[in-house]
Amino acid sequence: MMELTELELQLLAFEESHPQHTRAKEDLLRREFGLTSARYYQTLSTLIDTPAALRANPLLVRRLQQRRDEMRARRFGTSARLAQ
Repeated sequence: MMELTELELQLLAFEESHPQHTRAKEDLLRREFGLTSARYYQTLSTLIDTPAALRANPLLVRRLQQRRDEMRARRFGTSARLAQ
């Protein structure tokens, strides 16, 4: 059973405390993690698909998965339910 790394735990905690995408959030990402916002969201998207992330913070992970699925559905003109 894989567990999350310290960095992965920090990324989940960061997203939980900074849910909105803002310029300030981008600045914090660079300063605290050395990540661009694009790289951060790529990493976060991969992370939320892991069972370990779901175990670590189920409410946050499910909310992020739902938001991602809704964005994909809007982008591709499909139902969010079908995107799952």
